[in-house]
Amino acid sequence: MNAKIDTSDACDLRFGQVGIACVRVRRADAAALCDELERRVRAAPQLFSRAAVVLDLSHLLDLPDDGIVDALLEAVRSAGMLPVGLAYGTSETEALAKRMGLPLIARFRAAYEPEGGSVAAPASAAVEPAIAAASIREPIHATSPTTAPALGAQHHEGAVRSGQQVYARGRDLIVAGAIANGAEVIADGHIHVYGSLRGRAMAGAQGDEKARIYVSDFRAELVAIAGHYRVFEQIPKDLEGQSVQCWLDGEKLMIARL
Repeated sequence: MNAKIDTSDACDLRFGQVGIACVRVRRADAAALCDELERRVRAAPQLFSRAAVVLDLSHLLDLPDDGIVDALLEAVRSAGMLPVGLAYGTSETEALAKRMGLPLIARFRAAYEPEGGSVAAPASAAVEPAIAAASIREPIHATSPTTAPALGAQHHEGAVRSGQQVYARGRDLIVAGAIANGAEVIADGHIHVYGSLRGRAMAGAQGDEKARIYVSDFRAELVAIAGHYRVFEQIPKDLEGQSVQCWLDGEKLMIARL
């Protein structure tokens, strides 16, 4: 008797909005990178321990050889994070990723390779001060700012539960409810939270540095604007439970009571 063959699909494959941090390497020093990332993990273990990260090598003057890149990847793992790919840079970066068996995060492609196909090195690479081993930017970071969102605000009624993510693409986000620990709200424009923020809020996700975050009950794990973030293991007493607004002053993320 013939065995019955199961012709149903073995799996479903879908693309979604995934929170991945970017480790932007300033100098090819694996030991310094490990020390810096360990410090970040110790400061906010719930956020960074076993966090998925992309390694961005675009700010180095020269692309490191395979051995150095392997050491950098191992430094990330040793610090307690999980490297999942390389940020797209040049054709050499693509070849490197293939040799390392890693994917490229193509969302960074436009920042490095013009439409004509010729590769342009990042203008800041030669002048960027090498004072830090890495700079971590939050998920959905883009290297060039976009214009202000033209769409009407996206509304989310009710709570955002732990592990849930709400993303307002190309618009502001208004949340009428609490945001739990471990939950994320993300918007390309402003974020308004009419409830308690205990999780993470990331505004200006595509690089809009004029975006702001407004919260009626501030108890956040993290807030970020255009990739610049602040992590809170303990909320300052003068901000805990208060109505606040967050904005960028240069590259410094400011928070003040309303």
